[in-house]
Amino acid sequence: MNVALPRWCVLIPCLDEEAAIRHVVESVLALNVPVIVVDDGSTDRTPDILAALPVTLIRHAQRQGKGQSLRDGFREALRQGYEAVLTMDGDGQHLAADIPRLVAAAAAHPGEMVIGARLLDKAQQPNGRRRANAVADWGISWGCGQPVADTQSGQRWYPRAALDLVDLPAQDFVFEAAILIAASRELHMGVVSVPIASRYPSNARPSHLRPVLDVSRITLYTIGRVVHYGHMVKSYRRSHTAPRVLDDTRRIQPAP
Repeated sequence: MNVALPRWCVLIPCLDEEAAIRHVVESVLALNVPVIVVDDGSTDRTPDILAALPVTLIRHAQRQGKGQSLRDGFREALRQGYEAVLTMDGDGQHLAADIPRLVAAAAAHPGEMVIGARLLDKAQQPNGRRRANAVADWGISWGCGQPVADTQSGQRWYPRAALDLVDLPAQDFVFEAAILIAASRELHMGVVSVPIASRYPSNARPSHLRPVLDVSRITLYTIGRVVHYGHMVKSYRRSHTAPRVLDDTRRIQPAP
């Protein structure tokens, strides 16, 4: 049953996105949605571009990592009285056109986290990235104790209870996994996914993810959480059923 949405905004963490950030922000503003942008110490033209746009802008003097950018953005959203946040990356991989579908899912599933899962056009994904995402889904779902489609997607709806996890002691790319796991285990929060397209433009800048370091940190953190919560076999079985993926008619279907 649909309910009235809480007051919400879009949060965009970014770093050196001069090629894409104007279009990303303006496409969200065209939906009449308030925008908070956290610039994580960009050294290109990103700060100048953002300064000319009607957004709330937070700037880091030097790079502090995606986790701190999200953390600062959540705190600002809470300070401004927002009760939910929809995040998306600043590199153009996520489209504002998908926002209404995520918001509709949030209205249909109040109090749950919604993920824009890159389940469509998966041939666009580089083979290495596809394999890494599959491994991450396998492990982080176990950490969550429930199946989650596309645990690595940065396009997410965070309800207020998830925002209150802002002080979790996790940094950089680990932070997103930490919130998924804590929301699932501590808050018993459900997670639903809305299929979106995989987008890897040939002219896109290299990912800020450091494959060896960041993947190792996420893996070690997740293993620690699995051990911490115990009942490892039970949580494994529970987490490796079909994830909850919404089709356009809002029926729950298994992920492809």
